[in-house]
Amino acid sequence: MPAKGPRAAEPAQKWLAIVGIGEDGVAGLGDEAKQRIAQADVVFGGKRHLALVSPLAKGETRSWPTPFDAEMRDVLALKGKKICVLASGDPFFHGVGVTLARKVKPDEMLVLPAPSSLSLAASRLGWALQDVETISLHGHSIDLIRPLLHPGARILALTSDADAPVAIAALLSELGFGASRLTVLEALGGADEAHRTSRADAFDLKNINPLNVLALEIESTPDARVLPLTTGLADHLFEHDGQITKREIRAVTLSALAPRRGELLWDIGAGSGSIGIEWMLAHPSLRAIAIEANSERADRIARNAAHCGVPGLVVVEGAAPKAFAKLETPDAIFIGGGGSDAGVLEKAIKALRTGGRLVANAVTLEMEALLLDQHNSRGGDLTRIALSRAAPVGSMQAWRSAMPVTQWNWVKP
Repeated sequence: MPAKGPRAAEPAQKWLAIVGIGEDGVAGLGDEAKQRIAQADVVFGGKRHLALVSPLAKGETRSWPTPFDAEMRDVLALKGKKICVLASGDPFFHGVGVTLARKVKPDEMLVLPAPSSLSLAASRLGWALQDVETISLHGHSIDLIRPLLHPGARILALTSDADAPVAIAALLSELGFGASRLTVLEALGGADEAHRTSRADAFDLKNINPLNVLALEIESTPDARVLPLTTGLADHLFEHDGQITKREIRAVTLSALAPRRGELLWDIGAGSGSIGIEWMLAHPSLRAIAIEANSERADRIARNAAHCGVPGLVVVEGAAPKAFAKLETPDAIFIGGGGSDAGVLEKAIKALRTGGRLVANAVTLEMEALLLDQHNSRGGDLTRIALSRAAPVGSMQAWRSAMPVTQWNWVKP
C-alpha cells in the first residue's frame, strides 16, 4: 500500500462570528447569520443592532462601551466561547471588522457581510461604484472632502450625523461649488428609507435621519477652489508670508522626495506647510509632521492643511533640532528652512531610517556650502534649479530671474 502523506492541519476553531446587519434587521439576514447569532454565548453590538436581533439572541448581549475600546479587550477575553459581533453592513468597509482583524487571525473568525451603505446608495442612484469617489467622514473633519471637489465628480460620503449634510452644503457653497446637487439617502434598507435632493447653495432639508449617506454631483463656478491632482499647486492656494517653497521648486522637490504608500515625512522649517500638505495629498495613507519655530507660521500651517483637505497634518511648534525629540522615525525628510543652523542637518540624518530619503534646498551661500560638503562626503544627487519669469519692463516684457535653488537628494544607506 502506498504510504500515507502527512495529515492536513486541523482548521482553527472559528470562535468569532462577525455579522453584518442592515436597517432591515433580521429579515435581511441569511440562515447562517441567524444561526450564529442564536448560538452565540455573547453577542456584541451597538444598542440599535442589539435591538434588531433581540428576537434571535439567546445568549448574553453586550453593547459597546463608551468610549469605544479599539483594543477589543472584552471580545478577546472571551476567546474559546461562541462570540458574535454585529456590524453595520460590510464589517470590513470602515467597520468593526477592520479593528478585530488587527487582533484576531482570519482563520479564527467567520465574517458574514451585508451590503455596505455605499453599495446600497449606488444601487439606488444607478451609479457605477467603480467610477465614484468614496469617503468616510464619520468621526472625521469634513475638510477631507476638499481634494475630491472636481467638476463632474460623483462622491458618496459616509457622514457622522444629521448635521453633516448641512455643513457640507455650506462648505461647497463657500468654495464655489454651490450649484452641486446633493442627495441625502436616509436609513438605507430600512422601513424609513428616504431620498431627498437639493442644490448646495439652496440646501434646506430638515429633520435629516442621523443614519445617512450623502451623494454629491459636483458643479463649479469658474473661480471655484479646485485642488489639481498634480504636484506643484498654485502659490495662491496657500496662505503665506513669503516663506513658501514656490510652485515650480515644490513640484521638483516632491518628485525628489518620491512619496510611497504609508510613509511619514518630516518637513523641517515648514514655513507655509506646502511641502507636507502636497506630500499628504499624494495618497490618503501618507502622513507628515511640519516642524516650525514661528508660532504665527505654525498656526498658518494648520489652516492651510485644513483648507487643502489634509487636516491630519501634525504641526510641531519648536526649533530644530530640539523639536525632533520623541517624534516618530521618518521615512523621508525635507529641509527647506533653517538647515544651516548648527546640528540640524546632522541630527536629521541621524533620525532618518535606513533607506529613507532626505531632500534639502538651499538659497543662501551658507546652506549651499553645507550641502556641497554633505554631497562630497556622503554622495547623493546635487541639482541647481534656476527659474525665470516674464515681467513688465516699461511697455514690454523681460525675464526676471528668481534666486537659484541648490538641492541635495540623498538616500541613507
